[in-house]
Amino acid sequence: MVLPIEHFIIALLPIAAYAVIRDQRLPSLQLLAVAFFGSQFPDLVDKPLAYELFLIPSGRVFMHSLPFAIPLAIAIIAYGIKTERARLGGSFAFAYLSHLVADNQQLLPPDPHVSPDLLWPLQPPVARSIVPHWAGEGSVNLHLWTAFSAVVLALAAYVLVVDLKTQLEF
Repeated sequence: MVLPIEHFIIALLPIAAYAVIRDQRLPSLQLLAVAFFGSQFPDLVDKPLAYELFLIPSGRVFMHSLPFAIPLAIAIIAYGIKTERARLGGSFAFAYLSHLVADNQQLLPPDPHVSPDLLWPLQPPVARSIVPHWAGEGSVNLHLWTAFSAVVLALAAYVLVVDLKTQLEF
């Protein structure tokens, strides 16, 4: 299992290295925020949908699945290009997709193969416990993660709506 901070570090190191090499300075706070959000995005959506609301079969499907992730990553990159923030769009997409690779290390050598989770709903997901091992006593960790997810996703939605309004005014 990859922890949230590990997802962020895995995504951040290449993004920061690129920024330092290209710009000769550390990445901006905005770039760091986008990388953080992208690196957490699949879990922010899927864990509450699976374990609190029981709307999807596992916390590793839907936003963890390539049929959803690839079109979303392309749309984010396209929006970044259209709004002249290609680096931010590319950073989100990279961080997001790095999360999928980190969660599915069987994609890496020596014997790479694709997990059925990555192809959901085209394939059934890997069978897992209904209650995740990290839920805690009385599922307190799960409830805290769901609350955190709701706040972060609501904030991101607000920022996106404000940005869309700004873009439409031009």
